[in-house]
Amino acid sequence: MREEKILVLDFGGQYNQLIARRVRECNVYCEVKPFDMPLEEIKAYDPMGIIFTGGPNSVYDEKAPHVDTGVFRLGVPILGICYGCQLLAHELGGKVTAAQADSAREYGKTETFFDTGCRLFKGLPEQSVTWMSHGDYMAKVPEGFSLVAHSAACPTVGICDEQRRFYGVQFHPEVNHTEFGQNMIRNFLYEVCGATGSWTMSDYKQEAIQAARDKVGDGKVLLGLSGGVDSSVAAALLAEAVGNQLTCVFVDHGLMRKNEGDEVEQAFAKWDINFVRVNAEERFLQKLSGVTDPERKRKIIGEEFIRVFEEEAKKLGTVDFLVQGTIYPDVIESGKGDAAVIKSHHNVGGLPDYVDFKEIIEPLRMLFKDEVRALGRELGLPEYLVMRQPFPGPGLGIRVIGEITKEKLDILREADFIFRDEIARAGLEHTMNQYFAALTNMRSVGVMGDGRTYDYAVALRSVTTSDFMTADWTRIPYEVLDKVSNRIVNEVKGVNRVLYDITSKPPATVEFE
Repeated sequence: MREEKILVLDFGGQYNQLIARRVRECNVYCEVKPFDMPLEEIKAYDPMGIIFTGGPNSVYDEKAPHVDTGVFRLGVPILGICYGCQLLAHELGGKVTAAQADSAREYGKTETFFDTGCRLFKGLPEQSVTWMSHGDYMAKVPEGFSLVAHSAACPTVGICDEQRRFYGVQFHPEVNHTEFGQNMIRNFLYEVCGATGSWTMSDYKQEAIQAARDKVGDGKVLLGLSGGVDSSVAAALLAEAVGNQLTCVFVDHGLMRKNEGDEVEQAFAKWDINFVRVNAEERFLQKLSGVTDPERKRKIIGEEFIRVFEEEAKKLGTVDFLVQGTIYPDVIESGKGDAAVIKSHHNVGGLPDYVDFKEIIEPLRMLFKDEVRALGRELGLPEYLVMRQPFPGPGLGIRVIGEITKEKLDILREADFIFRDEIARAGLEHTMNQYFAALTNMRSVGVMGDGRTYDYAVALRSVTTSDFMTADWTRIPYEVLDKVSNRIVNEVKGVNRVLYDITSKPPATVEFE
């Protein structure tokens, strides 16, 4: 049986990863490759369909990216999106020009009309909203193509050649602003390409375990475990694959949240692996003593992490394989497919060159973050690890503003725990993307009982975002904030004031330091 795969050729569009995610959400596997992927490699990949992404160029420009025209003779269905649509028209005999300001240039939400006799729009309303972002215009469509979508400003919003199974849309079906965009992508996969939706995370788990087992053989495997989602899922997968041939080094630097170190250790207790927990809190605090500059903190924590990991790795002798938690967005953004490139990431600290290993294993390198979480569930990791809040590499070291001390870390751990606990009790944890407490270096006067206090102020931070490039502060209900504030000032010794940060990104960043 032919493996169901879609090839996404990237022309520099900002939504390239999103297209791939939408395809996979339909239980069809796909990969994103550069637009100049050689024709022979495309044939070898053997896709059941190809998607051209959008891009910032104009197809008629001399230096605009183009595809090997042999792709149009493979007999494989093609869906062109935005630039991809214009490329389809340009290469097959149509004409694309710059739109005049008062005609077919369109940006944002646009009322669009569809010919539902076209397979791409089968079963959808004849009129709905799409998300446009194009300054060019198909002045002439290629021979054999029909017009199947239009807007008030543009008669050539959608084109298709049903016989050759070529489709082009000027809008972006992959974004949520296009009302039935996911249905259109699903129609392309199922109605046009003939997909059956055979790709599941359960199947992927079994294939990934077997692939790791085959690669490792009887070799020794080392993994730097941070307790984050990516490194934890990678560890669980290798634990299933090779058992006690795997050594996980968990550097507990004393900068983790309340109970987190114990939870990580407990999560891996069921596997027969070598779990090394290095309790290095005192060592890190000594290095950080008196340091207030955020960048110096980050550098010290990162370098010390390397030193500790290095010491533990040397105890193992020769290591055949190093495991990294690289995920697919890292691969796409690098523009390379080279598995031997070491990703600089806090879970391995940016390893020194002389840690002795033969090869790198990246078992998650073809998965998006939501897929990594799904794989974690398939592997039996607890939900608190699978849905772990994003956490910076330096941990609480950059959430204690100013100098770091054991006392400050303990205060912050308790305040942060209360905040997360009340968010969970209110059932709000899935309505925000990152939320945490930070301990400011400000002390203020307060009154508790009949006495005057002079204690720390805790700042709460919560944001909603789709990509963390920009973020909006979360509108947490007042009654929830009230509970959090009351609990913190009553239960956490050393805090008499709670603040809520209502600054979006930009101008602020998500973290305080």
